[in-house]
Amino acid sequence: MADKDEKQARLSEALRANLRRRKAQARELKSDQGAKTPPSDKSQSPDE
Repeated sequence: MADKDEKQARLSEALRANLRRRKAQARELKSDQGAKTPPSDKSQSPDE
């Protein structure tokens, strides 16, 4: 039972880390995009 709890904790932490990384990337892209290209550029997919 403890193995499942440990696995759940590792998965939860990995998901949180992934979310933080993706948010940081999105902020970086957004700030770069605003400085270099007009916001009307629709080259990114809606999933990103």
